[in-house]
Amino acid sequence: MHHEFDGILEINNQLPRWWTILFYICIVWALIYLLLFPGLGNFKGLLNWQSSNQGILSLAESKAAVEKNITDGVLNQYDREIAAANEAFEPIFDKYFATAIPDLINDPEALKIGQRLFSQNCSQCHGSDARGANSGFPDLTDNDWLYGGSPEKITETLLNGRNALMPAWLDSMGEDGIAEVVQYALSLSGRKVDDSLAEKGKDRFVVCAACHGADGAGNQMMGAPNLTDNIWLYGGSERAVTETLTHGRNGVMPSFKTTLGEKKIHLVAAYVYSLSHNK
Repeated sequence: MHHEFDGILEINNQLPRWWTILFYICIVWALIYLLLFPGLGNFKGLLNWQSSNQGILSLAESKAAVEKNITDGVLNQYDREIAAANEAFEPIFDKYFATAIPDLINDPEALKIGQRLFSQNCSQCHGSDARGANSGFPDLTDNDWLYGGSPEKITETLLNGRNALMPAWLDSMGEDGIAEVVQYALSLSGRKVDDSLAEKGKDRFVVCAACHGADGAGNQMMGAPNLTDNIWLYGGSERAVTETLTHGRNGVMPSFKTTLGEKKIHLVAAYVYSLSHNK
């Protein structure tokens, strides 16, 4: 049909020179890119570059991989970004680390950093507002502390974590005994209870006093809650307290010493401390 059909004329115009040059440049760049960076099967590229360390399951493995990359001359993009961030922000953390927590709570910029770190690492359990939940996550804003709310104690909790155990009492007390102790425990905070059951529960409470104290005010050395203030870690309803005594509780607060390090923990502790003291 040549170059004309049904009254339509085909004209073979040359492409613009700039377009042709750009097209060839793109081809050359694509070939260079495939040689420099991974993308051709198992070929790792001439630059020995990788985006991140794959298959890492722990911080220890991550640190080992970083050291190996340095030894092998691997250009790991994630490692380089972390190194650049540390170089930029480490002086800031050093400055705040040298400041006592009671002084930091008056520094808005320090609290902003602490709040961001809290949101990233702590809010999953304690909530974005730090008010916790009745599923075993303490409210950090009410100044009621299981292990103490001083700057030193908060820092200690963040560094080392906590492991709390409330044993189950069903086998030793039986259902009737638990019902009696529940009534007595609720009466300690001024709740309306069955006085006859509470009186019997008072005698049984002696086994609980080993941790919670004879007056039920708790023991921060052991992390035993205060039963007289009507603040309950797992819920203060009769049903919830009965469940606690029947089945026990196991509370775990993980250690952030390896994850965050002492300097960042210092800022998180300052933020947490400010929630109940900087008002």
